[in-house]
Amino acid sequence: MKNLDELTIGQAKELALLFGSNSNGNDIRKAFVGKYVICRSRNEGVNAGKVLEADNTGVVLEDARRLYYHEPLDEKQSWYEGVASSGLSSNSRISCASLKVISEDYSLTACSKEAEESIRNAPENRKN
Repeated sequence: MKNLDELTIGQAKELALLFGSNSNGNDIRKAFVGKYVICRSRNEGVNAGKVLEADNTGVVLEDARRLYYHEPLDEKQSWYEGVASSGLSSNSRISCASLKVISEDYSLTACSKEAEESIRNAPENRKN
């Protein structure tokens, strides 16, 4: 085994990539900043909102709404990807809007303009 002090710059870069470090500061999630998305995570479930910040530590969503129960407006589509494409059906149940930080593994799905309007304008699910 080589001594760590003897690694070439190329070998050090390869190691950095293996462990998730990116020396030039680029992060694929940065492309979603400013976009309205559906964010899926392990503990926070499915949320929709505008991305303010996103990196390997988490995501910050403005006007975030949790989708407790969601059906796509277009019945031929399914899952939250269908909601991101066509919007919410009237059967869906979602929370009020808030600023939310999700600090765990997550995925982002960009929403169409129609879907964004549908989610933003959906009535809040309220207790009777």
